[in-house]
Amino acid sequence: MRMIRRWVARILLFFFVSTILAVVIYRFAPVPVTPLMLLRLYEQHKKGETVQLHHHWVALSHMSAHMPVAVIASEDQRFMQHHGFDFREIGNALSDQLDGKRRRGGSTISQQTAKNVFLWPQSSWLRKGFETYFTLLIELIWSKQRIMEVYLNTIEMGHGIYGVQAVADDHFHCQPSQLSRSQCALVAATLPNPLKYNSAHPSPYMLRRQKAILAQMKTIAPFPMATGGNGADSGR
Repeated sequence: MRMIRRWVARILLFFFVSTILAVVIYRFAPVPVTPLMLLRLYEQHKKGETVQLHHHWVALSHMSAHMPVAVIASEDQRFMQHHGFDFREIGNALSDQLDGKRRRGGSTISQQTAKNVFLWPQSSWLRKGFETYFTLLIELIWSKQRIMEVYLNTIEMGHGIYGVQAVADDHFHCQPSQLSRSQCALVAATLPNPLKYNSAHPSPYMLRRQKAILAQMKTIAPFPMATGGNGADSGR
């Protein structure tokens, strides 16, 4: 039993040291690849499709100022106020589920970032536990600007497309700093299901979502674009 306790202690120590170190490193360094990107590559290969991964890191300061406002309006309107968890939205999601309504997510941008960067996409109680842990870590170690920068560089935005640089290039043929307010709202409209919805070819449903997001964006304060971290455009 003493040997088992010693090994458990060593494993736990390694887990905490390695995860904290990873979060500290990504406080400054670009995220080169995520578990979801690797999973999508495997899925493409398994289906016999052309394997493609469009991902290029770009600093928050080189993005359109409308982009963070659009995703806040669409995904997490209390992003600047909460500390990783929006308990009001979590309560609403649980209430809807108990009432038999369509299931909806209550995940914040911080939670989505923690999941995208450090964890696997399939939902489970184990992953939710790790997601809570990593969300607390990034909220403690990163700034809100850094969380937003990592989120906008790693979020899936289309088939083989990850991040603002890739979607601006592939769908709008411009630099991320040149994305218009309406284009940013259109990109944000795809985020619930970027493999189903295409910002380059929006459906009537997407155009309705875009209109709603544009209206919500008027109520969101401008986002502070300085990160205080590494602003270099690097990473692949």
